[in-house]
Amino acid sequence: MTQAQTMIEVRGVGKMFTLHNQGGVCLPVFENVDFDAARGECLVLAGPSGTGKSTLLRCLYGNYLTTAGTIRVRDGAGWVTLTGAPEQRILRLRRDVIGYVSQFLRVIPRVGALDVVAEPLRQRGVALDEARERAAVLLARLRLPERLWRLPPATFSGGEQQRVNIARGLIGGHPVLLLDEPTASLDADNRAVVVELIREAMAAGRCLVGIFHDEAVRDAVASRVLTLKPTLKPTLEPTLKPAAPAGAAALTE
Repeated sequence: MTQAQTMIEVRGVGKMFTLHNQGGVCLPVFENVDFDAARGECLVLAGPSGTGKSTLLRCLYGNYLTTAGTIRVRDGAGWVTLTGAPEQRILRLRRDVIGYVSQFLRVIPRVGALDVVAEPLRQRGVALDEARERAAVLLARLRLPERLWRLPPATFSGGEQQRVNIARGLIGGHPVLLLDEPTASLDADNRAVVVELIREAMAAGRCLVGIFHDEAVRDAVASRVLTLKPTLKPTLEPTLKPAAPAGAAALTE
């Protein structure tokens, strides 16, 4: 990519899980995935259920190690290869470079929603009052009632928790933002707000990679689509490679 600065490089990436409690069966998830993602775009991961879309996002975030291939993420003027990177380096990337909105909010006990959202800013040295002010702006925009802001999200509905989750993921201004079904629990009005926020993030030059099963949302935000295909069947011979690669990704404009 030459028109915008590339933020993510994925080359030949594959992922396989070994089921030790099932006699060592190896379950291939995907193979030979290649793509770049740049500032100002939203690359959407598509494909049938079970093709590894969420697994690939977790590999990009450093939660899962890849079985094959390399993932590089730009950090300032340099690159960090996630495979083999020390844990502390990955934690710094998450603080400063890679944001993540998962399908479910990891509730922090006894911490109010406002401070849950403000925490990424606090980790980067932003003063408490400023962090809370910025969190309040996002929560208001996401239509979370102000009466809930000081309450722990554990008691919230699924849609309310997801709005807190989205605000927490967006607030840090990370150059790279990973989105795993961010609108799954939202009604139409709130989905429209999230679409606006995603478009603003793209306009600000952030690099987004996301999963959206809602076709209307996907069509509204996608600049490109990466389709993951079903891969191989489980095997008891993980060291033997297939004669031809399977599960490669097809990239479409």
